[in-house]
Amino acid sequence: MNMHAAPPAPYDPHYDPLVSDGPGRNRQYAPTYWIATAGTPPESDGPVTAGTATEVAIVGSGYTGLACAIFLAREFGIKATVLEANGVAWGCSTRNGGQGQNASGRLTRSQWIKRWGLDVARRMHAEVTEGFETFEELVQSSPIDCEPQRGGHLYIAHRQRNLDKIAAESKVLNDVFGYASRVLSREELRRDFVDEAEAVGAVHEPLGTGVHPAKLAFGYLKMARDLGARVHTASPVLEIERRDGAFVLRTPGGVVKADAVGIATGAYTSLGLTSLLAGRCMPILSNSLVTRPLTQAELNATGFKTREVITDTRTLRFYYRLLPDNRLQIGSRSAITGVDASHDRHLQLLIDGLHRKFPPLQGIAIEYSWWGWVDVSHDMMPRIFRPDPAQKLVYALGFGGNGVSYSAQAGRRMAQMLAGQRFENQDLPIFTSALPTHPFSPFRRIGQRMLYHWYHLRDEAR
Repeated sequence: MNMHAAPPAPYDPHYDPLVSDGPGRNRQYAPTYWIATAGTPPESDGPVTAGTATEVAIVGSGYTGLACAIFLAREFGIKATVLEANGVAWGCSTRNGGQGQNASGRLTRSQWIKRWGLDVARRMHAEVTEGFETFEELVQSSPIDCEPQRGGHLYIAHRQRNLDKIAAESKVLNDVFGYASRVLSREELRRDFVDEAEAVGAVHEPLGTGVHPAKLAFGYLKMARDLGARVHTASPVLEIERRDGAFVLRTPGGVVKADAVGIATGAYTSLGLTSLLAGRCMPILSNSLVTRPLTQAELNATGFKTREVITDTRTLRFYYRLLPDNRLQIGSRSAITGVDASHDRHLQLLIDGLHRKFPPLQGIAIEYSWWGWVDVSHDMMPRIFRPDPAQKLVYALGFGGNGVSYSAQAGRRMAQMLAGQRFENQDLPIFTSALPTHPFSPFRRIGQRMLYHWYHLRDEAR
């Protein structure tokens, strides 16, 4: 805790970005395993207490915002001011599953080809792969120690029809993109990786790194401040105005004037922050749990020979992995609304999924359970975008649950845009088009309920 900040306000388990007036101010973190085991957060600069000026203001201190501050300092000598409503990385960046994959957004490479054509899809693959390398470069940097678990990504098929589908995608990855994925039979999966009861086979991708999310975020924080950035916690941005050729960001403790602004607030974007983002992301809840450490007998019974990141082929997918201390983490979709988020049935959905996948773990103690919001764009792809060429305001949003690794690259790209530097592949659609709006934004949750019901029926059909 920073010495300048007041004691934190209670955590609000029912916060909902579609109805709440901002994520609060100086609230406690969600009760995640990551926060419980990350140690004391590094010092921040405390809340804004007076008016100040900066060359670049960044709204949001998650992975993207802190990476942006790091690259602004490292590549351009710009010492940014980062503004955070609560504690550092309070939102997505300390509530996720820690799965760094060679991906961004929710679409497959085949869907990229269908949407944009082969040339753009190949350049998108190059951009995302470079993003994974950017992420790995930061993970390997001092002072970051986030318990990386490398080796790749297992995409486990829970039905034969799903195995056929991902096997076809694996062929595209190999033949079109030169990305050496391989199909695993159920027997190969059990022999070399894990004995998951639902699995009929899998695809193995070579790039994938699991991390301790909070330790990664706190490492980013220390790196950014060591480079000269200021990171102000308990300083929600209530409004962004354009005045006399500069941006004016109003916080409870004082006004921050900036020549340029980067917005990296994820699913925790305040409704009144800026009209530029109204209705452009759909916040979706995701639940997660962590068990007690598995015994050696339980490890043998579940056949865990890997600590790689794992997802399954459900539309409402499960994501899971064995942690360094032999606990099992698993997550999936959750409630529709914040007011319903704490209902026991959402935790039970995860427990049931854990039991189906690993019957020997029936009844295992669940020691941590939490949920958080994911920023899903309406076309399932993120954007790092400057809405007005005449103004230096850039946002990076819409990662759709695949932001752990690509957020590093998104922060770098946002830094380059804010500094006025061109970069290779800047003409890709994720950099040249706005996050799309939705014509039925006020009614999205009605549609979400219907889709969840349909997805569940489709996912579980045999």
